[in-house]
Amino acid sequence: MSAVQSAQARRWANWQRIAVLAWPVFIGQLAVLSYSTIDTVLVARFGALDLAALAVGNAVYTSVFVGLMGVVLAVSPLAAQRFGAGDSQGVGDSLHQAVWLALALTLLGWLLLLNPEPLLALARPEVQVEAIIRRHLGLLAVALPAALLFTVYRGFNTAVSRPKAVMVLQLGGLALKFPLSLLLIHGAPGLPGALAFEGMGAPGGALSTAIVVWSQLLAGVWLLRHDAHYRPFGLHQGGLHRPNLAALKRLLALGLPMGGSILIEVTGFTFMALFISRFGATAVAGHQLAANLVAMMFMLPMALGNATGALVGQRVGAHDLLDAQRLARHGLELALGLALLLGSTMFLLRLPVLQLYTQDPLIIAAALPLLFWVAVFHLGDAGQALCAAVLRAHHVTLAPMVVYALAIWGVGIGGGYWLAFDAPFKAWSGAQGFWAAATLGLLLTATGLGWVQGAVHRSALKRSSAPQR
Repeated sequence: MSAVQSAQARRWANWQRIAVLAWPVFIGQLAVLSYSTIDTVLVARFGALDLAALAVGNAVYTSVFVGLMGVVLAVSPLAAQRFGAGDSQGVGDSLHQAVWLALALTLLGWLLLLNPEPLLALARPEVQVEAIIRRHLGLLAVALPAALLFTVYRGFNTAVSRPKAVMVLQLGGLALKFPLSLLLIHGAPGLPGALAFEGMGAPGGALSTAIVVWSQLLAGVWLLRHDAHYRPFGLHQGGLHRPNLAALKRLLALGLPMGGSILIEVTGFTFMALFISRFGATAVAGHQLAANLVAMMFMLPMALGNATGALVGQRVGAHDLLDAQRLARHGLELALGLALLLGSTMFLLRLPVLQLYTQDPLIIAAALPLLFWVAVFHLGDAGQALCAAVLRAHHVTLAPMVVYALAIWGVGIGGGYWLAFDAPFKAWSGAQGFWAAATLGLLLTATGLGWVQGAVHRSALKRSSAPQR
């Protein structure tokens, strides 16, 4: 076999290794994102005020949840390296300590969700919309602790190459989510007598989400206690381990920059929604459709990144750095190729895709110009997702956070504000200005993270080849 054939065979083998872990993550996360899609579609048919409230309320909640989620997901790279090194008890203890971290972070999340005044001041919503937003966030606060604890379960399962267990629970949640949202958003006015009730609009979707995530968490806890696969990690007996200060410090040292990076990325969308809301309910409703499409498309590179990062972390733990480097490179190639295909397809089918959400011509007209940027944005999203996951596998999280801050906040939000409100030319004013700048910021993010990843790989290989004294 020639060198070229050998390299191609390794590439195909690694793509298969990544795909085996990625497809359950993709299906499961797509199911979770469908919660928001279901609510968006149902609320779009309920009323424009509730759709605008959903856009702002979801932006606030997502910023809070995803930032905290990024911190607790530190369990994944820590457990992956221990799993690769054969430290089963250490893998199990990582889960216990991450649970304590999630519970502590819930208190911070409640403080932010129940006191959203600073973010609402930026959005300046109409009085009626603000009242809906507050009810929506209050119900999402009920969902927050279960969502963070289930994130621990998800990250742990990815690290130990068991994503199918998470996928099954997420699909079960989706089956429960649709009928609950339909009932709570639109109500059941046709039922007889006292059984009839009016729909809650956007807050009804939040209540259905709370019911779903608590159900998923309880099922996940039962599996940890009774599934034989988890026995080597000591999860089937005894209660929760006591907090370990040293372990919690390791989680925070890795997780805080991870959470910061993800928070920066997500608050890019938060501030976009808040600033675009100044142009009125129709503009922010159109942005919500485009943002929901980007989030759905992101599930594929995110799944590939999670799978690649887990495999890289396991190989780093096993001290096989050459295989780790090949996995990272092949994962990036796969993600970028699929992103180009998916983004192009979404752009070509942009009108029928938007018509699946709503038949309102004003909302469709507001969203339609944004879908060119959605296609290009997705390519940058795929690149940054893979590079960030690989860097986390190497326990490198601070440098990526700096890259995110400069590119997404500096170029994306700063540039977007200038284009939307202050630029002397008006071709990209309004929502298009924010999307154009956000796309450029994300492409710069992917480039910067790729450079950091190359430096980390070179440094790791140099250290591994140095003679031991």
